[in-house]
Amino acid sequence: MSRIDLLPGAGPVLTLRQALYRAGRDYHGGITRLAFDMGLEVDALQKKLHHADDRRWPTPDELEEIVQWTADPRLLDALVRPAGAVWYRPKPVPATNDALQAVAKLLAESGQFVGSLHDGASDNVWTLPEVLNLEQRGMEVIRQVLAIMAGAREAMEDASHG
Repeated sequence: MSRIDLLPGAGPVLTLRQALYRAGRDYHGGITRLAFDMGLEVDALQKKLHHADDRRWPTPDELEEIVQWTADPRLLDALVRPAGAVWYRPKPVPATNDALQAVAKLLAESGQFVGSLHDGASDNVWTLPEVLNLEQRGMEVIRQVLAIMAGAREAMEDASHG
């Protein structure tokens, strides 16, 4: 496996090809370990995950396994973004005052971000990077709120069964 990162400094919003590369590279043990875990030849998987080679792609079954093994949020974002969907991994967090304050802080930061975009887009012209960044922040807020909701439900069910 190459120790040189061929996609340095990629932002938070990645294309599917970039997200596949990053998911494989950042997997514990890298692409070599991912290939071993998937039962594939390392060279074959490296070629399929290379971010600049659009001639080779993982098969649908391999893509499913890559998602399963890596569970990389950037890859999940890249997969569902074209459909305008938001993914959510059920991971309840305690619905405590601290958790709610964290969501409030995230909402405030997102509001400031949207406000800064409004200044730049006062002529109603949005650029692709602005829209992608806005969508990414919105998805983060949605996931955190859903996690707190799941935590509240879990706490309620534990109390009624305990």
